Amino acid sequence: MRKVLKWLDENFEKYISVLLMSVSTVVIFIQVIMRYVFKNSLVWSEELARYCFIWLIFIAASYGCKKRAQIKIEAALKLFPKKARSYVIIVGDLLVLILAGYLFCSGISLVRFQIVYHKVSPAIGLPMWVVYMAPVVGFGLIIIREIQVILAQVSALNQTDKNGKGEK
Repeated sequence: MRKVLKWLDENFEKYISVLLMSVSTVVIFIQVIMRYVFKNSLVWSEELARYCFIWLIFIAASYGCKKRAQIKIEAALKLFPKKARSYVIIVGDLLVLILAGYLFCSGISLVRFQIVYHKVSPAIGLPMWVVYMAPVVGFGLIIIREIQVILAQVSALNQTDKNGKGEK
């Protein structure tokens, strides 16, 4: 079980992102072939590609948090003393965590609305709550990844303080 959890921790977002991008690419390619070669269009292809892309965005955002690839301003960080930079990064991660928590809760409200009113997509008839689950899942994963990152940073900071090798 531990091995499975480790694999999921290391690979989940990566493989889901590859799958979603592959489905989008194949569906769009088929649509182009249908339109220009067979002079006929698929009514569902653009909608499916759009929904795959929406899910891809939120899953990849979580992967970006895991890999520490968010947009940040290095120049602003250099305004702080070297000793304080680690703390500033942790505060920034805490702010991202708070924002992700708020957006996660807001997303749940939107999903409930879609379920109550039985909204479906026009072309493929997909329940819209499935589409609106993308931010809920994405921000849920971001919360998990940010907690992991913050714990790792605090642990590294504690190790640095214990070893007496703090940055000067």
